[in-house]
Amino acid sequence: MKKLNLLNKKIRRFSTGAWLLGCALSLSPYVQANTVSALADKTARYAVETYYDDMVNSLGELVKFNTVAREGIPVFDNPAHKAFKAELARQARALGLDYTDHGAVVVIGLGKGRERFGIVTHGDVQPADATKWAKSPFELDMTSEPGNIIGRGTEDDKGPISSALYAMKAIKDAGISLSKRIELYVYMAEESDWAPLEDFIKGHELPGVNITLDSEYPIVTAEKGYGSIEMTFPDKKVTGHSPYLSRFSGGFFGSQIPEDAAAVIENADAALVKRLKAKAADDKKLAFAFSAKGQQLTIKASGTSAHSSKPEFGVNAITHLAALLADIRWPNNASGALVNFVNDYLGTGLYGKKFGNIAYRDDFMGPMTVQPTVLKQAGDGIALNINLRRPQGKSTRQLEHEIKTALDNWQQTNKAALLNISTSISEPFVQKNAPHANTLLSVFSHYTGMKNPQPIAIGGSTNSKLFPNAVSFGPSMPGKVYSGHSEHEFISEEQFKLNLKMYTAVMIELAK
Repeated sequence: MKKLNLLNKKIRRFSTGAWLLGCALSLSPYVQANTVSALADKTARYAVETYYDDMVNSLGELVKFNTVAREGIPVFDNPAHKAFKAELARQARALGLDYTDHGAVVVIGLGKGRERFGIVTHGDVQPADATKWAKSPFELDMTSEPGNIIGRGTEDDKGPISSALYAMKAIKDAGISLSKRIELYVYMAEESDWAPLEDFIKGHELPGVNITLDSEYPIVTAEKGYGSIEMTFPDKKVTGHSPYLSRFSGGFFGSQIPEDAAAVIENADAALVKRLKAKAADDKKLAFAFSAKGQQLTIKASGTSAHSSKPEFGVNAITHLAALLADIRWPNNASGALVNFVNDYLGTGLYGKKFGNIAYRDDFMGPMTVQPTVLKQAGDGIALNINLRRPQGKSTRQLEHEIKTALDNWQQTNKAALLNISTSISEPFVQKNAPHANTLLSVFSHYTGMKNPQPIAIGGSTNSKLFPNAVSFGPSMPGKVYSGHSEHEFISEEQFKLNLKMYTAVMIELAK
């Protein structure tokens, strides 16, 4: 715990600096009045004073549903999704809001105006390893860490849904005449499959102005493109009495920095074990566990999970365990070739600087991040997934060529053949001249006291890019650890209240 607290302090210092840098690099500075209307402020304060406990109870009910995508089951048929939507419908109608279920998309509305203001969220979540949580990840935990509300979805994205519901309820209570209808969009497959949302959009007219509650403050106007490189290291039989790796595993899902990895070494003599233990003792970022059975040595590494768009928030167990084993050039069976490759082309860095010529950065969006996230034991070897978050500055064609060249060079140098190589890279997203940017920044400044905040870029990818004039607005604060996708997802009580205030004020300022 002491090590984790120290890491969190370092992360906060880094994050604050990164946010300030992002502000400084914004090419089109925004100037705000830093005030909100008396009506918006009064209603925002009323929302927190009246509905905070109800908002917490709402979140507790939503967190109960394990709304993870299930392989082979369409989003429309997922039982957990259906149960979640039924609870959402119950809550919305109890608050006097209208509710329409379009299958993969739910729309909850307030008002009848012809013009509309959209709030975009999602109700699905990433998987959670229950063994790593003090209580069930699908039970709201407010006692393990007083002041924090822990549970899968509390930050990403069920907490924002509950906040939006009670912001709308407070506005309804106040009897505010709205010139624009407020619509809360809850999509059920944001973490796994955007195709159903794209199909929905084709058949429905969207609001002309939107915000997404799935990212960071102050506002996000640029998102790196999501990418992945996949390859399989083929298995080969190893003979002889020298040490070799019979197994290397790690990772949970593609957009999480893995906190667990394990290696099994055969023919490990006492000298090798002693050397590896001494090296592990010098590593201050990971915990290693060694167990031996004859000359078979198993090493387990425990790092820190994080959203893969923010690898600086985590400690990648795959890369650090490979680094522990880097003193040996391992025989080229699947596990050995994989570890050699990770050490050659990835290392423990975050930005792909060892991976041929692929590394680059953009002044506003920052550097591309390159992280291995999942290893899968396949019938023909070990499949590796490398997660990329790429900024503007290179064409997709150039990046794909550089990746292919690097992989070709590694195979030639190491006399190894990689199987099933595939690359998938999406385009970066930049939102220019959002008409509501100054209003959002003014609300943020008013309630946080931060002077002259500016738009930022992120490594994550949200549904903002699919909606007209959309930017992200929270729920994560600059300088704070983003906990979504980690095995310690939470939202602080203080932040939960602040989000409710800001969402209420923004809805009024943009829809009254």
